Amino acid sequence: MEVRSAIQQIAVEHRRRYGYRRITAELRNRGMQVNHKRVRRMMREDHLLAVQRKAFVTTTDSRHDFQVALNLAGRMKLSGSNQLWVADLTYIRLQSEFVYLAVILDAFSRKVVGWALDRTPAARLPIAALEQAIAQRQPPPGLVHHSDRGMQYACGEYAQILQRHQILASMSRPANPYDNASCESFMRTFKREEIYANQYRDLEHLRSRIEEFIERYYNRQRLHSALGYRTPEQFEREAVADDGAGASMSFFRQEEVFRSDECKATEERRNRRSPAHRPDETPAGYSSASCSPAELASASPAGPHPAGDGTAEEENSIKRQVC
Repeated sequence: MEVRSAIQQIAVEHRRRYGYRRITAELRNRGMQVNHKRVRRMMREDHLLAVQRKAFVTTTDSRHDFQVALNLAGRMKLSGSNQLWVADLTYIRLQSEFVYLAVILDAFSRKVVGWALDRTPAARLPIAALEQAIAQRQPPPGLVHHSDRGMQYACGEYAQILQRHQILASMSRPANPYDNASCESFMRTFKREEIYANQYRDLEHLRSRIEEFIERYYNRQRLHSALGYRTPEQFEREAVADDGAGASMSFFRQEEVFRSDECKATEERRNRRSPAHRPDETPAGYSSASCSPAELASASPAGPHPAGDGTAEEENSIKRQVC
């Protein structure tokens, strides 16, 4: 009964946003050693399972003539905050209209560092989110900004802001959302735990609810599975990074480099072992230019060889007969 009461309390506190895995982690943080299967069974019996997500709908239009940046995010190994930001935008359906949300996450801690809400998905929407993130975090030069190939992120105004603050642009491969997986994961969590579970009167009501979800709940209270069931702010506080240590980037996989070097070494060893012949010589050392086909046939009898085959005297005898 104590475990069931704690499960119900956690589910109500988080407004049915938590699934059985996060509730299990929260129970263990409170000193209760409970199996996740028991938690899932109790939640099913009490009708406390999390709200399920709806089908994914794409909102990216990459058919434009703007310059597309290289994909740098997939090659980076992060060691701290403000090394890689990921950005994305999505739509939200209200009772009488569609509105759009743009967010920017720090890929190291999964913390939302900038967001903006508007009635149009024009470039001013992600620009507002970017300017908010820059004002709050003050990133050092060399930060990588990763996004999809949408025209909002590829337009000249957005690129000028990145260049002004010495931020490197990075974009996903075409039709590949996995390059921006952390931001896509946040959008899924946001839709499932906030949008699908509530009703909103108008844009301002939605704006206030989004601010509460991002600033007070997601960044400070919600346990993140990718962070070892810690909140983004807790993860940033506990992360220990050396001063001056930056993100590392690799352009070739070690396995490919090893295989390439191994193939080169094998080829060199093969070239050293194989004898050097003239183009008009056979591998046996005979010159095909000075011998007729009949002579070559007589030099290689089809019959069985005598027991003394292979000696130096017999080889010299064959050479004298051929040439």
